[in-house]
Amino acid sequence: MTAPSGRAATAGDAILGVAPAVVYDPASPEEAAAVIKETALEHKSLAFVGGATDIDLGPPPSRLDAVVKTGRLSRVLEHAPSDQIVVVEAGATLAALQEALAPHGQQLALDPPLPGRATVGGILAANAFGPRRARYGSVRDLVIGLSLVRADGTLARGGSKVVKNVAGLDLPKLLVGSLGTLGLIVSTTFRLHPLPEDSATILAPGRDAKSVRALVAKIRDAQLEPTSVVAIWREGAFDVGVRFEGFRAGVADQRDRLLALQGNGGAQACESLDAAAAKAFWERHDTLRVEGTLRAKLTALPNAIEEIAEDLLPPLLSVLERPGFLWYATLGLGFVSGDVGSPESAASAIDRTRRLLARSDGSLTLSAAPGSLRAHVDVWGPAPSSLALMKSVKERLDPDRRLNPGRFVGGI
Repeated sequence: MTAPSGRAATAGDAILGVAPAVVYDPASPEEAAAVIKETALEHKSLAFVGGATDIDLGPPPSRLDAVVKTGRLSRVLEHAPSDQIVVVEAGATLAALQEALAPHGQQLALDPPLPGRATVGGILAANAFGPRRARYGSVRDLVIGLSLVRADGTLARGGSKVVKNVAGLDLPKLLVGSLGTLGLIVSTTFRLHPLPEDSATILAPGRDAKSVRALVAKIRDAQLEPTSVVAIWREGAFDVGVRFEGFRAGVADQRDRLLALQGNGGAQACESLDAAAAKAFWERHDTLRVEGTLRAKLTALPNAIEEIAEDLLPPLLSVLERPGFLWYATLGLGFVSGDVGSPESAASAIDRTRRLLARSDGSLTLSAAPGSLRAHVDVWGPAPSSLALMKSVKERLDPDRRLNPGRFVGGI
């Protein structure tokens, strides 16, 4: 197949200030393969763009000749409700996919920010997720198989279309989180979950870090199964939201058991939020995940919240304007947001935070940062011990280093 003609790039096609010369918009996997094959013959560097929700993740590309957009690769190719699988092209937005699945009482159990823009391929490439990861796992846990275009323009497939078949999952797992540096994902097979019949959110307001850790311990000891446990920083304390979803009777039972565990009165009491208040709490969460010129992901052990709240957060948040922090309390994942005043002060605070987190194998990655701050810090932080292996994989799959060069860890 002949590659489709590209269009001249505009200023809006630049990635972190690096502008391509041409933009391709293929309408099928075959057209995408033709584009990648043709550009390979011309030794052109490529970047792949879906909804651009995670376009700020990573450094600017070291070179960029062309961009391949996936917006026209948006079809649901197959949906087998009885087998609980769906095959969908990479350019479909998460919101559009959920809309197609909903009449069948099913969902893809992923909830990263901005579902109306976030595309399936972009979610996989960035390993994006939301608070429901506490119950359903990450995108790696939901991918059964995928199709991709390799750097030489060859269409390939990894994995399976059968949920129980776990053989051959290495390639899909390898592509998840690779930021388009190993190939272009063109379609994915996911396993699905039923839509919940009911939902309930319990709020534990104004908790200190010790109380947050104690609440998580009680939830585990009681064998409760929340879909999300999120602690939002507010004036030196945390408002903790615990969400249950599923069959109506089960949701009611777990809600009542948690309320009983926390007591009906006193400083440690919880409250069951009505629909409007629950919506407001989760919208507050969503806003913190996407606002601010600086956004960072912090990883640590779940029981490290006291050290984080007492030693790490105050110096870090103090150098930001409109600072925010939220903590996925059962997962050990946190998100910092705000605007950078002094880049030098922010860089110093980030370096300090990374040193402290590294003592217990934690990390801090900048998901978004202004150029003035990027000049002072590496957005990825110290290179992982697996860097040599990652470079080896890159060499095997993209020996000419054409795909998103320089965007991944260690300059990959």
